[in-house]
Amino acid sequence: MAQGRLVEAETAARRAKLLALRRQGIRYDDPRIMNLGYANPGAARKDLTRALQHHHDEEAAEAKVYRQQENERLDALLEAVWDKATTPSPVFNKEGEEVAKEIDLKAVDTVLKLIDRRAKLNGLDMPAAFEVSGPGGGAVRLDHVSLDELNKLITTAGEPDSDDADEELRYVDEDEDEDDDGSPA
Repeated sequence: MAQGRLVEAETAARRAKLLALRRQGIRYDDPRIMNLGYANPGAARKDLTRALQHHHDEEAAEAKVYRQQENERLDALLEAVWDKATTPSPVFNKEGEEVAKEIDLKAVDTVLKLIDRRAKLNGLDMPAAFEVSGPGGGAVRLDHVSLDELNKLITTAGEPDSDDADEELRYVDEDEDEDDDGSPA
């Protein structure tokens, strides 16, 4: 068991040195990297990939623990306010007589905020959908577009429609003026 930990510590130290050298922009085939004990540049590249994946896995595990802890906190808060938000309470007049039963709207708002927070924390909300449309709301044609035309389209995006702008940005299908047999119309 002790031998395994020693090897693990040596691997971590080698990977730390490799990472430091790579951050300095040192190439994989540089003698300073090869002197770390790698057989070839490909082995060093593969070891760095493993080190980064290991680091990513550790971060993911920490994020999972954090998310679980936050979910437990949200559970406790939700439990504390749920009854007020869902069970009508009596409403009394000045004489102390019950006149109605109502749920606590502040508690309902708190519940909704907690639910929203949980959805964000766990990635439950659907991503917002965006649609890019061309002049006049039509499709954006990109197959015969120059960089200048794209920049002009980006600049005019979101501006109110105008006939002049539409005319300047209208793209013509090269096949549009031909009959089915390929001859001009």
